[in-house]
Amino acid sequence: MNNNDSFIQKLRSSGLKATAQRIEICKVLFNRDKTFHFTIYDLSKFLNKKISLATIYNTVNAFKKKGYLKEISINSDKSYYDTNVSNHHHFFNESTNELIDLHNKDVEKVKIKKNIPGKKIKSIEVLVKIENSN
Repeated sequence: MNNNDSFIQKLRSSGLKATAQRIEICKVLFNRDKTFHFTIYDLSKFLNKKISLATIYNTVNAFKKKGYLKEISINSDKSYYDTNVSNHHHFFNESTNELIDLHNKDVEKVKIKKNIPGKKIKSIEVLVKIENSN
């Protein structure tokens, strides 16, 4: 199966029509060897604004709902998306606005001592905020 077939399946399983613009979004997101961290604005710039912001938002949100992308909220008004949907940790460089994978082997086991009645822990993912030291 070639990548376009894979992208078309991803789009259809997410409830989206496989348009040329959405296939282009898939190529940027999923046709790579390494994890891709991005904001909607970053993705829009990467696509050279040839695809409407609405199409980008709708596609990313559909992929997130389906589990193909993970959203990492940095603060109340900034979210990044990650093509690596496994549970893992991140560094966020506040000087450069770069999100960087922090591997599980680099973080000791995290212990949570508080329980919230009626809730269970789904996952623990550490976000370490850093800045350039100079």
